[in-house]
Amino acid sequence: MVTFVVPDMTCGHCVKTITQAVQQAAPDATLEFDLPAHHVKAAPDALAAQVEAAIRSAGYDPKQI
Repeated sequence: MVTFVVPDMTCGHCVKTITQAVQQAAPDATLEFDLPAHHVKAAPDALAAQVEAAIRSAGYDPKQI
């Protein structure tokens, strides 16, 4: 799993928006969210670039950690 910190992800609406964007860009990706820590975990690792691009396209600023 690859982890992104998304500092501007602050609520359930953000989670829903990111989930929808990733599902469209990388339908095989699975996501786990830790909202208080602002973390999004994605698997498989091979889709990391697609997931990051999808989060950006949804209007957020992810950084892989």
